[in-house]
Amino acid sequence: MTFSAAAIIPAAGIGTRMKLDHPKQFHRLSGAPILVHTVKAFLKNSHINQIVVVVPADWIRQTREIFAAYIDEGAEITIVPGGQRRQDSVLAGLNAIDREIDIVLVHDGARPLISQTVIDDCYEAAINDGAAIAAVPVKDTLKKGDKAAMVTDTVERNNLWHAQTPQAARRELLVKAFQQLGGEDVTDESSLLQLAGIPVTLVVGSESNIKITRPEDLQLAETIMCSRTNIPIRIGHGYDAHRFAENRKLVLGGVTIPHPLGLAGHSDADVLTHALCDAILGALGEGDIGRHFPDSDKQFSNIYSISLLEHVIALATSHSYSLANCDITLVCQAPRLAPFLDEMKELLAKTCEVNNNSINIKATTTEKMGFTGREEGISCHAVVLLHFYN
Repeated sequence: MTFSAAAIIPAAGIGTRMKLDHPKQFHRLSGAPILVHTVKAFLKNSHINQIVVVVPADWIRQTREIFAAYIDEGAEITIVPGGQRRQDSVLAGLNAIDREIDIVLVHDGARPLISQTVIDDCYEAAINDGAAIAAVPVKDTLKKGDKAAMVTDTVERNNLWHAQTPQAARRELLVKAFQQLGGEDVTDESSLLQLAGIPVTLVVGSESNIKITRPEDLQLAETIMCSRTNIPIRIGHGYDAHRFAENRKLVLGGVTIPHPLGLAGHSDADVLTHALCDAILGALGEGDIGRHFPDSDKQFSNIYSISLLEHVIALATSHSYSLANCDITLVCQAPRLAPFLDEMKELLAKTCEVNNNSINIKATTTEKMGFTGREEGISCHAVVLLHFYN
């Protein structure tokens, strides 16, 4: 007999310990938001018939947009608003699953490294035993302390387990537990099931199935993800040069620079952004900027080159690649560009959907040698590193 299953992914918390200006589940990890990695793990599992993602009410629209950008079309994902407590969010998810669902697996949105084996084991245990929880045996010596942070006792670690997720149950058992004890404050579903008198089986989880709670967890998750999937990286180099021209604005990195001369070109001739686009296209093996935005096409006449960069980033996303970092060198005798570099950096980072420290821009001269030294134009080199996140 086949049992249908749904995954409820509570991701309605804020994650204040991460000290971010956005909920931690939407923070980027290996090129994609943490929540995307979590959802993709359940999309890959053959037992899962439905996925319900529970997010903060004011993040519903952004979540839909994120899934549209990072997850293949046609994926059956229901998005619902969460509540104040974890159990309120889980109940919202439970109310949203289809009637024919037999098994419910609840998994933290901030546990993106869940393996298919652990999902399978929890599913099977719920079928056989009614309810189950992924957990790992405690290995370290445990100490009990007082309010003054003084050790008061050593805790016997035999038969102690670190609770993880998924936590799985037959649907009717989880519904029963909520009906009986939904008003109780509990930290997870297994606690609710136990209070309702429903036995819960321990399933051996994985040490790598970490919950991202603190900033240092991000670095650990990146390391685990790289070692597990051997994430490929791609390197690209871009170069562009434009001569000065009268009656043109000087636009570099999307920023208009005060100068009597601009740069000649079919678009706004933003030599920096063009070099960056070429570097990304090169890393993707997608030719160059001229192939994608030919100067024979009138729609690109005087176009703002940041719009071209947006198209290039969208192309990279469609290939499951994200910008890890870039290093850009502007070669220009005049004007002096140092006062504008931070503004360029911020705009490029926003367009590329990365942190500001992933963008580095330098400006140099050629000591009056060559065409840039003679102030005939400006050139730019860009080197990028892309990483694969699917």
